[in-house]
Amino acid sequence: MSVEQLRLAVYRGFADTGRAPSDQELAAILGVSELTVRSGLWTLHEQRHIVLRDEAIVMAHPFSAVPLGFSVMGSRTLWWGGCAWDSFAIPHLVGEEVLVATRCPGCERALAWNVGTEQPPKGDEVAHFLVPITTLWDDVVHACGNQRLFCDEGCVAGWLARTGQRRGYFLDLTTLWRLAEHWYEGRLHRGYERRDPATAAAYFASVGLEGRFWGL
Repeated sequence: MSVEQLRLAVYRGFADTGRAPSDQELAAILGVSELTVRSGLWTLHEQRHIVLRDEAIVMAHPFSAVPLGFSVMGSRTLWWGGCAWDSFAIPHLVGEEVLVATRCPGCERALAWNVGTEQPPKGDEVAHFLVPITTLWDDVVHACGNQRLFCDEGCVAGWLARTGQRRGYFLDLTTLWRLAEHWYEGRLHRGYERRDPATAAAYFASVGLEGRFWGL
């Protein structure tokens, strides 16, 4: 078993079922021991392909094994969206329109959009990213859990005041969709490689993001 085969098995499991495959399932799929799977998962964690907490797969971006504020419903599969970014990325990765649902953290209003691969959804809602991309991996679960969608900037302001957080970065729905469109491209296929910092920065700039928050 190669680590790349394990990575693909994890991602295919998430894509097909909406949940993280267990060590036992991965061992059976790959014909190896659970100990070998466990060692490989830690390698993938160190390479930032997946996130492990308490020996369990928590995230394999854009998929999440735990609820972080978003549900993503496809034609046959329900996924947890790890954040606003990842929820909008799932339709591009799986190749189908989905229903992204959440609640505004500011006022608790239910929000939902049909998100497809051809054009951004319409709406005046805004995304607020709390943690700069330059420190995202210091605690990636916390960072993803604070990439949320709000009714408007007023709801963000109220939430920031209530929680004592500092203002982060705002994105409209179109910019969020463009950010998500190609970010995970190829992740369900053999040979996927994460972007290096320079390539990531070029991508962020190409979709209209700017400033030190994005390492630019």
